[in-house]
Amino acid sequence: MRHPVILNFDDSIGEIEQSIKIDLTEWQESIRFGCSFAKYKKLAANIYAQLPAQIGTVLMGSGDYHHISLMLIERLKQQLKPKQQIQVVIFDNHPDNMRYPFGIHCGSWVSHAAKLPFISHVHVIGITSPDIGIFHAWENRLTPLLKNKLTYWCMDVNVNWAKKLGMKNAFLKFNSPNELITAFIAEQYHDTSPVYLSIDKDVLSEEVVKTNWDQGKLKPYHLYDVIAALNDRIIGSDICGEISTFKYASRFKQFLSQLDQQPMISESDLKAYQSQQQALNLELLSCISQPNR
Repeated sequence: MRHPVILNFDDSIGEIEQSIKIDLTEWQESIRFGCSFAKYKKLAANIYAQLPAQIGTVLMGSGDYHHISLMLIERLKQQLKPKQQIQVVIFDNHPDNMRYPFGIHCGSWVSHAAKLPFISHVHVIGITSPDIGIFHAWENRLTPLLKNKLTYWCMDVNVNWAKKLGMKNAFLKFNSPNELITAFIAEQYHDTSPVYLSIDKDVLSEEVVKTNWDQGKLKPYHLYDVIAALNDRIIGSDICGEISTFKYASRFKQFLSQLDQQPMISESDLKAYQSQQQALNLELLSCISQPNR
């Protein structure tokens, strides 16, 4: 049996039956939001040493830790057959393909995943963030988009600038969540390649749950529909997008956090929001069966 894993950076995840819980709270200051590659590699070695060979879905806390997905994907390489390739399917309100010159952070990790030779394609589903608009175009790493390694599935953002640069097929814009999800499932219908699934719950409407980031428009049933369509191909998965608070000691991270305008949250609201998150986590875990692992 492959048990769920809780990477406990920020104490935001409730109890999950039969889960493996790894205490990483001492890493919160150094890893949260972003870190150097040296710290990233040190953390990866620490986590790898504590994980069993086969694991279920990994929960890692706030979306501030979404870059941890990269090390989980890299770990999959040892389970693949020679020359076997996989797709990475990511639910996220942001592209996570932005420039970050100081190492790796939660908004830059996708560009590193797209470079891995055993990944055939990365899909980021549900983006409504202006991060992919013209005013942030220079921040996006264009190479994986131009090389047909990365596709943005988006709504509500003017992406006409991408067409002028020859990236029309990398920016797929839709008028509604239903249209987007239907098109993605149709695109995947005849594909048989293994899939790594990563879910950042900021892709969901604020009516569903509250996260640390600006949020998208999807509803849980959109996620469930995609999971059902892909489930016999999923070989690994993770969930982030919990809500938590943290005061950085680093002035640099304080500055970066202020730039992203993450809202202040009262203690009473935090507990209520985390309770909603916990219920959704349990539902997602019940949907991701991962039969092929």
